[in-house]
Amino acid sequence: MKRTEHLAAIAHDIGYVLEFLAVASLLPFAVLAIFREWDMIIPMASAPVTFFVLGNLLTRIHSIEYTPPLSVTLVAVALSWFAIALVGALPFFFGLHMPYTDCVFEAMSGWTGTGFTMITTLDTTPNTILFWRSFTQWIGGIGIIAFGISLRRKTRVTLFRLYRSEGRSEELMPNVVSTGRRMWLIYLFLTFMFTGMVMLSGTALWDSLNLVMVALATGGFTLHNAGMMYYNNPMLELLLIPVMLAGALPFKIYFLLYHGNITAMFKDQIVQVLLLIAAVGSAITSLDLYIFNNLPIQQAIREGVFCAISGFTTTGLQNSNPHLWATIPISVVTMMMLIGGSSGSTAGGIKVNRVVLAYEGVKWWFKRFFVSSRVLIPLRFEGRTLSKEISHFEISKNMLVIVLYVLTIFCSTLIVLHVYITSFRLDEVVFEEVSAIGNVGLGLGYITAASPFAIKWIFILLMWVGRLEIVPVIIMIMALAKGFEATVTK
Repeated sequence: MKRTEHLAAIAHDIGYVLEFLAVASLLPFAVLAIFREWDMIIPMASAPVTFFVLGNLLTRIHSIEYTPPLSVTLVAVALSWFAIALVGALPFFFGLHMPYTDCVFEAMSGWTGTGFTMITTLDTTPNTILFWRSFTQWIGGIGIIAFGISLRRKTRVTLFRLYRSEGRSEELMPNVVSTGRRMWLIYLFLTFMFTGMVMLSGTALWDSLNLVMVALATGGFTLHNAGMMYYNNPMLELLLIPVMLAGALPFKIYFLLYHGNITAMFKDQIVQVLLLIAAVGSAITSLDLYIFNNLPIQQAIREGVFCAISGFTTTGLQNSNPHLWATIPISVVTMMMLIGGSSGSTAGGIKVNRVVLAYEGVKWWFKRFFVSSRVLIPLRFEGRTLSKEISHFEISKNMLVIVLYVLTIFCSTLIVLHVYITSFRLDEVVFEEVSAIGNVGLGLGYITAASPFAIKWIFILLMWVGRLEIVPVIIMIMALAKGFEATVTK
């Protein structure tokens, strides 16, 4: 089959997702009416109208009924995420009259849950636009394809494969549609519950809702230029920490809680490792700020714990300026951002699951050096015993993704250093690139609205690649260049 025929076979389901996004994009109109920002009608209408038109056109494409190969679904998801960012940029373009590149950057940062911003006037930006930013992170956090699944009465194998190609790894129940809807019910419940909790800090409902939406989605957009420092509220920061951690937990945990299995949450190996890294990383960062930045112990703990957990969960909220930090605490947070949350969560990064599997794989590999080749040593991961063949495959695939992440950061660093020469140190440049590919959003001030055009597009691509976990983008490049069959046969 030709490339276009392959993509046409999957276009129907992608069209449905875009149509559902068109409906979802109408929600900011409620905010528009509440704040009476009538001049935002046309800018905000641009997104749902475009989503609907594109979705309607795609659903009309004639396609044959067949199960497309995985490479096709990977390419379709990669293209869809980029197209959604291009459409999501329209409200910024028409509402704030920003350069279109800045608008695409803002939209990509929103949908991927990154948190970098090109808007320099947040304090005077219309509330409708501010909510649109929070809303894109909230939707993008759980996954755009997951959103589409939850709204369909029936789903095909194609849409399920799209879901898995999006970087989602949950073991879905037999009824995938029912599971998608339960995910959203849980997501809504957590959003409203945490909003009420955050309001206990004395923060207004509007600010609390937006902060919880971006924190639970491990996003990072805020309503003010000063970010979290605008509030100067230690209690608010303390209450947002469990929200960020909740977003970084695997969603299967909430299914267990939904069915009353509370103890399973703390028995889960991934949850244990995630909480351990969060605790140890926060302690080291706080200690480093106390020792190397000479901060008072209370301030060091406040900044270190919040920024470390914000970076580790790939949220991107920050209550300090890391540009003023010494190199060592910056390096610690960089490593935490690179790891990221767990698979099946709203978080980005390499994922705790891959780090644990890499560790177990190395142990398993070296154990085999001390026994006879006839002795079978099983590899256990997440409570399962894997066969030798599956172990080799899973470890190889796992290490491939980790290596691709590191290589992408290395190559992009070389390119960025050649394109944009600044006073920022190498560790600071790497910090922001890891923040971009990990969909974090913690910043030192390297990437701003004043950054060169080329740098902005490099970071746009990093955010896009990071959200899709690199592999779909590589498959897309290979498939579009050589064809889908060539990627398999050659």
